[in-house]
Amino acid sequence: MEKSFGLLFYLKKPKGYNKGDIHIYLRLTVNRISTEISTKRKCDPEIWISGAGRAKGKTDFAKSINTYLDLLQQKVYDARIKLLENNHSLTAENMKTLLLDGEIDQQKHMLLEIFKLHNDQMTALVGYEYSPGTLDRYNTAFRHTKSFLQWKYKIPDIDIVKLDYEFITEYEFWLKSVRRCDHNTAIKYLSNFRKIVNQCFRKGWLQKNPFGGFKMTKKEVERTALTEAELQKLITKEFSVERIVQVRDIFLFSCFTGLAYVDVKKLKRSEIFVGVDGDKWLVSRRQKTDVTARIPLLPSALKIMDRYTDHLQCTMEDRLLPVLSNQKMNAYLKEIADLCGINKNLTYHIARHTFATTVTLSNGVPIETVSKMLGHRNLKTTQHYAKVLDKKISEDMQKVREKFGSAESA
Repeated sequence: MEKSFGLLFYLKKPKGYNKGDIHIYLRLTVNRISTEISTKRKCDPEIWISGAGRAKGKTDFAKSINTYLDLLQQKVYDARIKLLENNHSLTAENMKTLLLDGEIDQQKHMLLEIFKLHNDQMTALVGYEYSPGTLDRYNTAFRHTKSFLQWKYKIPDIDIVKLDYEFITEYEFWLKSVRRCDHNTAIKYLSNFRKIVNQCFRKGWLQKNPFGGFKMTKKEVERTALTEAELQKLITKEFSVERIVQVRDIFLFSCFTGLAYVDVKKLKRSEIFVGVDGDKWLVSRRQKTDVTARIPLLPSALKIMDRYTDHLQCTMEDRLLPVLSNQKMNAYLKEIADLCGINKNLTYHIARHTFATTVTLSNGVPIETVSKMLGHRNLKTTQHYAKVLDKKISEDMQKVREKFGSAESA
């Protein structure tokens, strides 16, 4: 539905006008976009009331002009209602077309065609504005949408004007029940889908945004990190299988640098620099946020890095570390957790949480510094990773105990 609607009759003076009757025009405005129509009538400016958009006086001429304009105004309101009733886009141009031609040949805008065009354009911009991971998520969202249309409506595509609140809620139900997505994953796919819908809405192809009133809130997830004791178990544990050792080392490298899997995988030797302090720093652009992370390398990270200096894969691919696929890394990490007696669902992303909490924050590194090293755009994102640890709470409260204990003994 339109946010604003305006109707105005006015006199349009031609170039070089001196005197005489002037053509009366109708200006239609919807959502600040205007179009004009000639009424095929003229009026003398001397008897024209601009504020009312009508002729002044009770002469037959004035009455005739005003009656005609009243009828034309009513046709405008009738056209507006007709557009709404037929689920056409309520735009100034559509109202003009309906007034002049008597009907609207409304072009259909099919959902999956629009979605595919968006993804094709995104594909062309991968490496410039989007990461391959972002494209993968939108391609998956496209496939989910296509499957949902088959499951719910038994159709290959749908006109976007048929989208409504019920469609969105049914889509959410399908993601959770048929696809078995958890709540936050379902919301992520719906967020991808909402971008397509919002584009259609802004182009005027939808009367109402079907996401209006739909809650997109994610559930708070408790982020898991390794404790110092668990981290030490990983460091000191001896493994007989070289592949297990390799996975453990790369995981620990992220524990001591805070890099996500995708950023470690693409890390090159040329991204290691000597910093202002004379020590080695890692300077790399994060794929997810396109923000540069600048990280002073801890001794543990340097040892791991040096261990793979002559590794064949690293030499051939100009990589810092021989990183396996994410799926294989996570599979091996579960085995490593069992061997080390760590009762946690060990995934690669836990390394990033461990760096944020156990390695940095719990050792007094300010959250602003941690945020910079993690490559976050804002502090709020870091606060989700870096929960306050029990150890830190204990230390803070100990200061309070000492303060009030000394006050009582005084």
